[in-house]
Amino acid sequence: MAKEEQDKEFLEFLVKSIVDHPEDVKVERKIDEMGVLLTLQVHRDDMGQVLGRKGATSKAIRSLLRIVGMKNNARVNLKILEPEGGLRSPERMAESSKQTAPVSETASEPSEVDKVVDGLPESL
Repeated sequence: MAKEEQDKEFLEFLVKSIVDHPEDVKVERKIDEMGVLLTLQVHRDDMGQVLGRKGATSKAIRSLLRIVGMKNNARVNLKILEPEGGLRSPERMAESSKQTAPVSETASEPSEVDKVVDGLPESL
């Protein structure tokens, strides 16, 4: 393992160990003025496993990468790409906006919330 590629190979090994589609794991390594940037791309069904509940797994992966970076005197950052067809991909966002029914500016009947608000005293 080349010393400068240790972080990339470590990330690939780690992520392939926790996902269901290890063949779809892709890591790209770039060096810029901020240090090393590792870009991770996984199968859309594996995003939950990579991110974890409330981002706990991704935070742990980032912490481990910082340790590997310190060992090699480099600052390592991780960027996780949203896969095509994922919940926040541009295609899905455009599709969901088309499915949303437009809200009428002039409603013919007041909603239940409007009725409750109208019944409140003005001193509140």
